[in-house]
Amino acid sequence: MNEHFDELETRTPEAREGALMAALPAHIAHAKAKAPGVARILKDLDPHEIKSRKSLASLPVTRKSDLAALQSESPPLGGLNATPVEELAKLFVSPGPICDPEGRGGNWWRTARGLFAGGFRAGDLVINTFAYHFTPAGSMLESGALALGCTVIPAGTGQTEMQVAAIRGLRVRGYVGTPSFLKLIAEKADETRADISTLKKAQVGAEYLPPAVRQAMRERGITVTQMYGSADLGLIAYESAMADGTVNEGMILDESLILEIVRPGTGDPLPDGEVGEVVITSFNRDYPLIRFGTGDLSAVLAGTSPCGRTNVRIKGWMGRADQSTKVRAMFVTPGQVAEVLRRHPEVRRARLVVEGEDGNDRMTLKCEVGLSPSNLAEAIIGSIREVTKLRGEVELVSPGSLPNDGKVIEDLRKYG
Repeated sequence: MNEHFDELETRTPEAREGALMAALPAHIAHAKAKAPGVARILKDLDPHEIKSRKSLASLPVTRKSDLAALQSESPPLGGLNATPVEELAKLFVSPGPICDPEGRGGNWWRTARGLFAGGFRAGDLVINTFAYHFTPAGSMLESGALALGCTVIPAGTGQTEMQVAAIRGLRVRGYVGTPSFLKLIAEKADETRADISTLKKAQVGAEYLPPAVRQAMRERGITVTQMYGSADLGLIAYESAMADGTVNEGMILDESLILEIVRPGTGDPLPDGEVGEVVITSFNRDYPLIRFGTGDLSAVLAGTSPCGRTNVRIKGWMGRADQSTKVRAMFVTPGQVAEVLRRHPEVRRARLVVEGEDGNDRMTLKCEVGLSPSNLAEAIIGSIREVTKLRGEVELVSPGSLPNDGKVIEDLRKYG
Protein backbone atom coordinates (compact mmCIF):
# COMPACT_ATOMS: atom_id res chain seq x y z
CA MET A 1 0.00 0.00 0.00
CA ASN A 2 3.03 2.26 0.25
CA GLU A 3 3.49 2.33 -3.54
CA HIS A 4 3.01 5.62 -5.34
CA PHE A 5 0.50 6.79 -7.91
CA ASP A 6 3.27 8.18 -10.16
CA GLU A 7 6.85 9.43 -10.03
CA LEU A 8 5.72 13.01 -9.39
CA GLU A 9 4.99 12.10 -5.78
CA THR A 10 8.62 11.30 -4.98
CA ARG A 11 10.31 14.28 -6.66
CA THR A 12 12.64 16.38 -4.60
CA PRO A 13 10.88 19.47 -3.21
CA GLU A 14 13.27 21.60 -5.27
CA ALA A 15 12.31 19.83 -8.51
CA ARG A 16 8.61 20.15 -7.74
CA GLU A 17 8.86 23.84 -6.88
CA GLY A 18 10.92 24.53 -9.98
CA ALA A 19 8.37 22.80 -12.23
CA LEU A 20 5.41 24.64 -10.69
CA MET A 21 7.05 28.05 -10.90
CA ALA A 22 8.21 27.40 -14.47
CA ALA A 23 4.65 26.52 -15.52
CA LEU A 24 3.01 29.45 -13.70
CA PRO A 25 3.52 32.35 -16.18
CA ALA A 26 2.09 30.45 -19.16
CA HIS A 27 -0.83 29.20 -17.09
CA ILE A 28 -1.74 32.70 -15.91
CA ALA A 29 -1.44 33.93 -19.51
CA HIS A 30 -3.83 31.16 -20.59
CA ALA A 31 -6.30 32.12 -17.83
CA LYS A 32 -6.20 35.82 -18.79
CA ALA A 33 -6.65 35.05 -22.49
CA LYS A 34 -9.49 32.56 -22.14
CA ALA A 35 -11.37 33.47 -18.92
CA PRO A 36 -12.84 37.00 -19.03
CA GLY A 37 -13.41 37.03 -15.26
CA VAL A 38 -9.74 36.30 -14.62
CA ALA A 39 -8.81 38.96 -17.17
CA ARG A 40 -10.84 41.52 -15.21
CA ILE A 41 -9.28 40.54 -11.87
CA LEU A 42 -5.73 40.57 -13.25
CA LYS A 43 -6.23 43.33 -15.83
CA ASP A 44 -2.99 45.22 -15.13
CA LEU A 45 -0.83 42.13 -14.74
CA ASP A 46 1.94 40.88 -17.02
CA PRO A 47 1.71 37.07 -16.57
CA HIS A 48 5.39 36.62 -17.47
CA GLU A 49 6.40 38.54 -14.34
CA ILE A 50 4.72 35.95 -12.09
CA LYS A 51 7.38 33.28 -11.73
CA SER A 52 8.00 33.06 -7.98
CA ARG A 53 6.01 32.73 -4.78
CA LYS A 54 6.83 36.33 -3.92
CA SER A 55 5.38 37.62 -7.19
CA LEU A 56 2.39 35.29 -6.91
CA ALA A 57 1.65 36.74 -3.45
CA SER A 58 1.27 40.18 -5.04
CA LEU A 59 -1.90 39.05 -6.87
CA PRO A 60 -5.35 39.54 -5.33
CA VAL A 61 -7.08 36.62 -3.61
CA THR A 62 -10.41 35.56 -5.12
CA ARG A 63 -12.36 33.98 -2.29
CA LYS A 64 -15.05 31.33 -2.38
CA SER A 65 -17.30 33.87 -0.67
CA ASP A 66 -16.92 36.08 -3.79
CA LEU A 67 -18.32 33.47 -6.19
CA ALA A 68 -22.03 34.15 -5.68
CA ALA A 69 -21.61 37.83 -6.58
CA LEU A 70 -19.25 37.10 -9.50
CA GLN A 71 -21.63 34.50 -10.91
CA SER A 72 -24.62 36.80 -10.49
CA GLU A 73 -22.83 39.50 -12.49
CA SER A 74 -21.56 37.09 -15.15
CA PRO A 75 -23.53 33.81 -15.13
CA PRO A 76 -23.06 30.97 -14.82
CA LEU A 77 -19.38 30.82 -13.69
CA GLY A 78 -18.41 34.44 -13.16
CA GLY A 79 -16.20 34.36 -16.24
CA LEU A 80 -13.62 32.26 -14.37
CA ASN A 81 -13.97 29.36 -16.81
CA ALA A 82 -11.44 29.22 -19.65
CA THR A 83 -13.50 26.58 -21.48
CA PRO A 84 -16.91 27.71 -22.76
CA VAL A 85 -19.85 26.25 -20.83
CA GLU A 86 -21.17 24.44 -23.91
CA GLU A 87 -17.89 22.51 -24.12
CA LEU A 88 -17.90 21.35 -20.49
CA ALA A 89 -19.14 17.91 -19.43
CA LYS A 90 -21.28 18.89 -16.41
CA LEU A 91 -22.47 21.94 -14.50
CA PHE A 92 -23.29 21.52 -10.81
CA VAL A 93 -25.41 23.81 -8.64
CA SER A 94 -24.33 23.87 -5.01
CA PRO A 95 -26.02 25.68 -2.12
CA GLY A 96 -25.72 29.43 -2.39
CA PRO A 97 -26.45 28.91 -5.24
CA ILE A 98 -22.95 28.52 -6.68
CA CYS A 99 -22.24 26.80 -9.99
CA ASP A 100 -19.23 24.51 -10.41
CA PRO A 101 -18.00 23.00 -13.67
CA GLU A 102 -16.67 19.60 -14.63
CA GLY A 103 -14.63 19.33 -17.81
CA ARG A 104 -14.27 16.40 -20.16
CA GLY A 105 -11.67 13.68 -19.76
CA GLY A 106 -10.85 11.08 -17.14
CA ASN A 107 -9.90 11.89 -13.55
CA TRP A 108 -10.77 15.57 -14.11
CA TRP A 109 -11.06 16.16 -10.34
CA ARG A 110 -7.71 14.34 -9.76
CA THR A 111 -9.17 12.19 -6.96
CA ALA A 112 -7.48 9.03 -8.27
CA ARG A 113 -4.28 10.07 -6.51
CA GLY A 114 -5.99 10.32 -3.12
CA LEU A 115 -7.86 7.03 -3.57
CA PHE A 116 -4.62 5.27 -4.54
CA ALA A 117 -2.90 6.57 -1.40
CA GLY A 118 -5.80 5.13 0.59
CA GLY A 119 -5.21 1.66 -0.86
CA PHE A 120 -7.77 1.58 -3.70
CA ARG A 121 -6.60 -0.46 -6.68
CA ALA A 122 -7.74 -1.68 -10.10
CA GLY A 123 -10.35 -4.39 -9.77
CA ASP A 124 -11.76 -3.17 -6.46
CA LEU A 125 -15.55 -3.03 -6.27
CA VAL A 126 -16.34 0.35 -4.69
CA ILE A 127 -19.64 1.63 -3.33
CA ASN A 128 -19.92 5.41 -3.79
CA THR A 129 -22.39 6.87 -1.28
CA PHE A 130 -21.78 10.54 -2.08
CA ALA A 131 -24.65 12.43 -3.73
CA TYR A 132 -24.86 12.36 -7.51
CA HIS A 133 -27.41 15.15 -7.96
CA PHE A 134 -26.68 18.90 -8.16
CA THR A 135 -23.44 18.72 -6.10
CA PRO A 136 -20.27 17.13 -7.52
CA ALA A 137 -19.03 14.86 -4.70
CA GLY A 138 -20.40 11.66 -6.27
CA SER A 139 -18.93 12.51 -9.66
CA MET A 140 -15.61 13.63 -8.14
CA LEU A 141 -14.93 10.31 -6.46
CA GLU A 142 -16.41 8.14 -9.19
CA SER A 143 -14.14 9.64 -11.84
CA GLY A 144 -11.06 8.94 -9.70
CA ALA A 145 -12.12 5.37 -8.95
CA LEU A 146 -12.80 4.67 -12.61
CA ALA A 147 -9.40 6.11 -13.56
CA LEU A 148 -7.79 3.58 -11.19
CA GLY A 149 -9.69 0.72 -12.80
CA CYS A 150 -12.16 0.18 -9.98
CA THR A 151 -15.77 -0.87 -10.60
CA VAL A 152 -18.19 1.62 -9.02
CA ILE A 153 -21.64 1.08 -7.54
CA PRO A 154 -23.29 4.54 -7.78
CA ALA A 155 -25.33 4.17 -4.60
CA GLY A 156 -25.73 7.80 -3.59
CA THR A 157 -27.04 8.76 -0.16
CA GLY A 158 -29.58 7.10 2.12
CA GLN A 159 -31.26 3.67 2.00
CA THR A 160 -28.96 2.13 4.58
CA GLU A 161 -30.46 -1.36 4.36
CA MET A 162 -29.95 -1.45 0.59
CA GLN A 163 -26.37 -0.26 1.04
CA VAL A 164 -25.68 -3.08 3.50
CA ALA A 165 -27.33 -5.61 1.19
CA ALA A 166 -25.21 -4.44 -1.74
CA ILE A 167 -21.97 -4.60 0.25
CA ARG A 168 -22.79 -8.09 1.51
CA GLY A 169 -24.22 -9.49 -1.72
CA LEU A 170 -21.61 -8.08 -4.09
CA ARG A 171 -18.69 -8.49 -1.68
CA VAL A 172 -17.73 -4.83 -1.93
CA ARG A 173 -14.12 -3.99 -0.94
CA GLY A 174 -14.16 -0.20 -0.88
CA TYR A 175 -16.43 2.52 0.51
CA VAL A 176 -16.56 6.18 -0.51
CA GLY A 177 -18.68 8.69 1.43
CA THR A 178 -19.00 10.51 4.73
CA PRO A 179 -17.67 8.95 7.95
CA SER A 180 -21.05 9.32 9.67
CA PHE A 181 -22.79 7.28 6.95
CA LEU A 182 -20.07 4.62 7.12
CA LYS A 183 -20.81 4.34 10.83
CA LEU A 184 -24.55 4.00 10.12
CA ILE A 185 -23.87 1.22 7.59
CA ALA A 186 -21.72 -0.68 10.10
CA GLU A 187 -24.40 -0.32 12.78
CA LYS A 188 -27.13 -1.48 10.39
CA ALA A 189 -25.01 -4.49 9.42
CA ASP A 190 -24.64 -5.40 13.10
CA GLU A 191 -28.35 -4.92 13.69
CA THR A 192 -29.33 -7.16 10.78
CA ARG A 193 -26.43 -9.59 11.33
CA ALA A 194 -25.20 -8.98 7.80
CA ASP A 195 -21.64 -10.01 6.99
CA ILE A 196 -19.82 -7.02 5.45
CA SER A 197 -16.34 -8.28 6.29
CA THR A 198 -15.25 -7.96 2.63
CA LEU A 199 -15.17 -4.19 3.18
CA LYS A 200 -11.50 -3.35 3.78
CA LYS A 201 -10.97 0.30 2.85
CA ALA A 202 -12.91 3.54 3.11
CA GLN A 203 -12.19 6.98 1.69
CA VAL A 204 -14.19 9.59 3.60
CA GLY A 205 -14.66 13.33 3.45
CA ALA A 206 -17.09 16.27 3.54
CA GLU A 207 -17.27 16.25 7.36
CA TYR A 208 -15.22 15.74 10.51
CA LEU A 209 -13.81 12.23 11.06
CA PRO A 210 -13.94 11.44 14.80
CA PRO A 211 -10.90 9.41 15.91
CA ALA A 212 -13.27 6.99 17.65
CA VAL A 213 -14.98 6.21 14.33
CA ARG A 214 -11.66 5.60 12.60
CA GLN A 215 -10.57 3.28 15.43
CA ALA A 216 -13.91 1.43 15.46
CA MET A 217 -13.64 0.81 11.72
CA ARG A 218 -10.04 -0.37 12.07
CA GLU A 219 -11.18 -2.90 14.65
CA ARG A 220 -13.56 -4.21 11.97
CA GLY A 221 -10.65 -4.52 9.52
CA ILE A 222 -11.47 -1.32 7.58
CA THR A 223 -8.71 1.22 6.92
CA VAL A 224 -10.22 4.72 6.82
CA THR A 225 -8.41 7.55 5.04
CA GLN A 226 -9.55 11.10 4.40
CA MET A 227 -9.46 13.30 1.34
CA TYR A 228 -9.73 17.10 1.48
CA GLY A 229 -11.23 18.75 -1.57
CA SER A 230 -13.81 21.24 -2.76
CA ALA A 231 -16.36 21.63 -5.52
CA ASP A 232 -14.25 24.42 -6.99
CA LEU A 233 -10.81 22.81 -6.92
CA GLY A 234 -11.33 19.05 -6.76
CA LEU A 235 -8.69 17.21 -4.76
CA ILE A 236 -6.58 19.47 -2.53
CA ALA A 237 -4.85 17.04 -0.15
CA TYR A 238 -5.13 13.44 1.01
CA GLU A 239 -4.02 10.97 3.68
CA SER A 240 -1.84 7.96 2.92
CA ALA A 241 -2.16 4.46 4.38
CA MET A 242 0.55 1.89 4.99
CA ALA A 243 0.32 -1.83 4.32
CA ASP A 244 -0.45 -2.58 7.98
CA GLY A 245 -3.50 -0.29 7.93
CA THR A 246 -1.90 2.59 9.81
CA VAL A 247 -2.60 6.07 8.44
CA ASN A 248 0.21 8.62 8.28
CA GLU A 249 -0.10 11.98 9.99
CA GLY A 250 -1.17 14.97 7.93
CA MET A 251 -2.64 15.39 4.47
CA ILE A 252 -0.36 15.48 1.43
CA LEU A 253 -0.91 18.27 -1.10
CA ASP A 254 -1.89 17.26 -4.63
CA GLU A 255 0.91 17.56 -7.20
CA SER A 256 -0.80 20.07 -9.53
CA LEU A 257 -1.51 22.83 -7.00
CA ILE A 258 0.35 25.72 -5.42
CA LEU A 259 -0.53 26.11 -1.74
CA GLU A 260 -0.29 29.28 0.32
CA ILE A 261 -1.39 29.70 3.93
CA VAL A 262 -2.35 33.36 4.38
CA ARG A 263 -3.41 35.52 7.28
CA PRO A 264 -7.25 35.51 7.35
CA GLY A 265 -8.71 38.62 5.78
CA THR A 266 -5.54 39.27 3.75
CA GLY A 267 -3.44 37.76 0.99
CA ASP A 268 -0.28 37.80 3.10
CA PRO A 269 1.48 34.40 3.28
CA LEU A 270 2.31 33.10 6.75
CA PRO A 271 5.39 31.10 7.81
CA ASP A 272 5.13 27.31 7.87
CA GLY A 273 3.39 26.13 11.03
CA GLU A 274 1.17 29.20 11.39
CA VAL A 275 -2.57 28.57 11.07
CA GLY A 276 -4.23 30.59 8.32
CA GLU A 277 -6.50 30.44 5.29
CA VAL A 278 -5.83 27.86 2.59
CA VAL A 279 -5.25 29.68 -0.73
CA ILE A 280 -4.78 27.54 -3.84
CA THR A 281 -3.60 28.21 -7.37
CA SER A 282 -4.88 25.44 -9.61
CA PHE A 283 -3.41 24.39 -12.95
CA ASN A 284 -6.81 23.26 -14.23
CA ARG A 285 -7.02 24.40 -17.88
CA ASP A 286 -10.83 24.52 -17.91
CA TYR A 287 -11.28 26.38 -14.61
CA PRO A 288 -7.96 28.09 -13.79
CA LEU A 289 -8.47 29.50 -10.30
CA ILE A 290 -5.58 31.83 -9.40
CA ARG A 291 -5.01 32.47 -5.66
CA PHE A 292 -8.39 31.04 -4.74
CA GLY A 293 -9.24 31.48 -1.05
CA THR A 294 -11.08 28.40 0.15
CA GLY A 295 -12.25 29.94 3.43
CA ASP A 296 -10.74 26.96 5.27
CA LEU A 297 -8.10 27.17 7.99
CA SER A 298 -5.08 24.87 8.06
CA ALA A 299 -1.31 24.89 8.63
CA VAL A 300 1.77 23.31 7.07
CA LEU A 301 3.27 20.34 8.91
CA ALA A 302 7.05 20.08 9.14
CA GLY A 303 8.81 17.23 7.37
CA THR A 304 7.60 14.70 4.82
CA SER A 305 5.32 11.71 5.08
CA PRO A 306 6.74 8.29 6.08
CA CYS A 307 5.06 6.86 2.97
CA GLY A 308 7.77 8.40 0.80
CA ARG A 309 5.64 11.11 -0.80
CA THR A 310 7.66 14.30 -0.64
CA ASN A 311 5.06 17.02 -1.18
CA VAL A 312 4.14 19.44 1.58
CA ARG A 313 1.71 18.20 4.24
CA ILE A 314 -1.04 20.17 5.92
CA LYS A 315 -2.94 19.48 9.11
CA GLY A 316 -6.28 19.17 7.35
CA TRP A 317 -9.37 21.29 7.98
CA MET A 318 -9.06 23.40 11.15
CA GLY A 319 -12.09 25.69 10.89
CA ARG A 320 -13.35 28.61 8.84
CA ALA A 321 -11.25 31.64 7.94
CA ASP A 322 -14.20 34.00 7.46
CA GLN A 323 -14.93 34.91 11.07
CA SER A 324 -16.91 38.10 10.35
CA THR A 325 -19.30 38.99 13.13
CA LYS A 326 -21.75 41.77 13.93
CA VAL A 327 -20.91 44.08 16.84
CA ARG A 328 -23.39 46.75 17.88
CA ALA A 329 -25.24 46.31 14.57
CA MET A 330 -22.07 46.69 12.44
CA PHE A 331 -20.03 43.95 10.77
CA VAL A 332 -16.43 43.51 11.88
CA THR A 333 -14.25 41.42 9.54
CA PRO A 334 -10.81 39.76 9.61
CA GLY A 335 -9.82 42.19 6.87
CA GLN A 336 -10.47 45.13 9.18
CA VAL A 337 -8.35 43.53 11.91
CA ALA A 338 -5.59 43.07 9.32
CA GLU A 339 -5.84 46.75 8.37
CA VAL A 340 -5.36 47.76 12.01
CA LEU A 341 -2.26 45.56 12.22
CA ARG A 342 -0.83 47.02 9.01
CA ARG A 343 -0.84 50.40 10.72
CA HIS A 344 1.11 49.04 13.69
CA PRO A 345 3.98 46.76 12.57
CA GLU A 346 5.07 46.34 16.21
CA VAL A 347 2.16 43.89 16.61
CA ARG A 348 3.18 40.34 15.69
CA ARG A 349 -0.20 38.64 16.01
CA ALA A 350 -3.61 39.73 17.27
CA ARG A 351 -7.04 38.42 18.16
CA LEU A 352 -10.21 40.48 18.48
CA VAL A 353 -12.29 39.10 21.35
CA VAL A 354 -15.97 40.06 21.41
CA GLU A 355 -17.76 39.61 24.74
CA GLY A 356 -20.95 40.75 26.45
CA GLU A 357 -24.48 39.76 27.37
CA ASP A 358 -27.91 40.98 26.29
CA GLY A 359 -26.58 43.25 23.54
CA ASN A 360 -23.87 44.88 25.67
CA ASP A 361 -21.04 44.11 23.23
CA ARG A 362 -17.39 44.73 24.15
CA MET A 363 -14.41 44.42 21.80
CA THR A 364 -10.86 43.86 22.99
CA LEU A 365 -7.98 43.51 20.56
CA LYS A 366 -5.32 41.33 22.17
CA CYS A 367 -1.96 42.14 20.57
CA GLU A 368 1.30 40.23 20.84
CA VAL A 369 4.15 42.75 21.11
CA GLY A 370 7.74 42.82 22.26
CA LEU A 371 9.37 46.15 23.05
CA SER A 372 6.95 48.90 22.04
CA PRO A 373 6.32 52.62 22.42
CA SER A 374 4.51 53.62 25.61
CA ASN A 375 1.57 55.05 23.66
CA LEU A 376 1.08 52.00 21.41
CA ALA A 377 -2.17 50.84 23.04
CA GLU A 378 -3.73 54.29 22.65
CA ALA A 379 -2.64 54.45 19.02
CA ILE A 380 -4.17 51.03 18.30
CA ILE A 381 -7.43 52.09 19.97
CA GLY A 382 -7.54 55.03 17.58
CA SER A 383 -6.97 52.75 14.60
CA ILE A 384 -9.75 50.41 15.71
CA ARG A 385 -12.17 53.33 15.81
CA GLU A 386 -11.05 54.63 12.39
CA VAL A 387 -11.22 51.25 10.67
CA THR A 388 -14.31 49.66 12.27
CA LYS A 389 -16.21 52.82 13.32
CA LEU A 390 -16.59 51.13 16.71
CA ARG A 391 -15.03 51.60 20.12
CA GLY A 392 -12.62 48.91 21.23
CA GLU A 393 -10.11 48.26 23.95
CA VAL A 394 -6.54 46.96 23.57
CA GLU A 395 -4.64 44.43 25.66
CA LEU A 396 -0.92 44.06 25.01
CA VAL A 397 0.33 40.51 25.62
CA SER A 398 3.71 38.82 25.35
CA PRO A 399 4.85 37.15 22.10
CA GLY A 400 3.62 33.56 21.74
CA SER A 401 0.81 33.90 24.28
CA LEU A 402 -2.09 33.79 21.79
CA PRO A 403 -3.15 30.36 20.47
CA ASN A 404 -1.88 29.38 17.01
CA ASP A 405 -5.34 28.41 15.74
CA GLY A 406 -5.97 30.92 12.96
CA LYS A 407 -8.67 32.78 14.85
CA VAL A 408 -8.65 36.50 14.18
CA ILE A 409 -12.07 37.20 15.69
CA GLU A 410 -13.34 35.20 18.68
CA ASP A 411 -16.98 35.66 19.65
CA LEU A 412 -17.47 34.83 23.34
CA ARG A 413 -20.84 36.52 23.77
CA LYS A 414 -23.55 34.80 25.75
CA TYR A 415 -27.13 34.88 24.63
CA GLY A 416 -30.10 34.24 26.84
